[in-house]
Amino acid sequence: MQERQSVLIVDDDPLHLRIYGWIVEAAGFRALPAEVRFAGFDLPEEPADLVLLDYNLLGRTTAVEVAKLIHARRPGVPVIVLSDSIDLPQDIAPLVQGFVRKGDPAKLVDRVQKILRTTSVTTARQIAPEEDPR
Repeated sequence: MQERQSVLIVDDDPLHLRIYGWIVEAAGFRALPAEVRFAGFDLPEEPADLVLLDYNLLGRTTAVEVAKLIHARRPGVPVIVLSDSIDLPQDIAPLVQGFVRKGDPAKLVDRVQKILRTTSVTTARQIAPEEDPR
């Protein structure tokens, strides 16, 4: 049996962590909630296949700082920004692979599935053994 892919959900609001956790779980993924607290953020040790990152974090830690931390400790893990903004904020654009406006669960699930499918194909090609020349 194949293990479900996991999605790390990073937000400063416990209610949003639960809501997005339900959405991710209902789509067949394993949700890994990680709350950003006012004083900072600790990246969980558990590996994730993708990160959903709230853009508007309260406190001292910014979404850009969290995205940089993720890239430093988990290179190659795609990040999708969740925001109330109409467009992807430019300061975080170079650090993420996707953007979804809050309030559209169907689009969120679609984006997660597409990015994970693309990432899985790319990873499989990188890891695939060379063909036997015989």
